[in-house]
Amino acid sequence: MATKVYVVYYSTYGHVEKLAQEIKKGADSVEGVEAQLWQVPETLPEDVLAKLGAPAKSDAPVITPDQLAEADGFIFGFPTRFGMMAAQFKAFLDATGGLWRTQALAGKPAGIFYSTGSQGGGQETTPLTAVTQLAHHGMIFVPIGYTFGAGMFEMEKIKGGSPYGAGTFAEDGSRQPSELELGQAFHQGKYIAGIAKKLKSPAA
Repeated sequence: MATKVYVVYYSTYGHVEKLAQEIKKGADSVEGVEAQLWQVPETLPEDVLAKLGAPAKSDAPVITPDQLAEADGFIFGFPTRFGMMAAQFKAFLDATGGLWRTQALAGKPAGIFYSTGSQGGGQETTPLTAVTQLAHHGMIFVPIGYTFGAGMFEMEKIKGGSPYGAGTFAEDGSRQPSELELGQAFHQGKYIAGIAKKLKSPAA
């Protein structure tokens, strides 16, 4: 039976979504792994999104909290709001109390990816503060560390991400993820999918 990895994200302007798509590709590159993209529910009214200039949502299905129990591993993505995860994703996790009571997610691996507006906008504080959500569910936080190799040490080009996970800078919304950032996202998907597969089938 295939190892199911859910890439669950919230994206306002599409930056996190682009990372999510690359992460899925990376996860799918691992034999025996099936990755699926999911969006969490939007909490802002349509008129507010219109005023923000947010593009239309993609056709990725919207996930319900109970559906998390079906997966063997997760990679969660969200933009930063004042150095922490966006409220939309926090609201989704706040609705997972039933899973917490049954410990349905305990022991499952999970990674984190993110987008910030600037270099000091939370590339490390966002995933660091998000780890508390995983801890209360008993999930296993899987950082990428420095497994991306030379890409982790790039100093000439602006690059998001950290040992905690893949990341990008959105600036005012006009900047798009770079090839290096997308490469890191692909690596994260492949890396975490491999770990999820091993945890599901230790003898594999």
